[in-house]
Amino acid sequence: MRLDRWILAASTTALIAAGASMAGEIYKWTDEQGNVHYEDRLPAGAEDVEHVDILSRNTDNAAVQARLDAAREARADRAKAAADAAASESAKAEDPDADPAKRAEKCQMYRDRLESFLRSQRLYTEDANGERKYLDESETMAARQKVQEQVEKYCGS
Repeated sequence: MRLDRWILAASTTALIAAGASMAGEIYKWTDEQGNVHYEDRLPAGAEDVEHVDILSRNTDNAAVQARLDAAREARADRAKAAADAAASESAKAEDPDADPAKRAEKCQMYRDRLESFLRSQRLYTEDANGERKYLDESETMAARQKVQEQVEKYCGS
């Protein structure tokens, strides 16, 4: 019975020591040139050494996967909406001047899009897999010109 207690005490001590060594400690200090250093050992001869408490958590893989799936679905929904909008626009044979409210709505939409295109450094399109294909300079200029023509069409010059 005494041997069992000794084994239990030894294994408990070993587990506690292993946990303490896994936790580790991080020290922050600044050298003479003003560079900040982080080390896992107490630096010799360093002044103003500060102990840094690090909190960590395990990654929730299910939550990460859920966010990725939601983003993928949102991209697919946007692509479908854009395709539907393009199909409905091409299917419409009505005159844009017929309804002033629709004309004003399209004018504002194309102005917003043009502003976005002009502010963006890089434009891109998304393929069926949701991956971005960045436009080169000539494609970017052509896209901006096309939107500018739409602004002129619906808003006037």
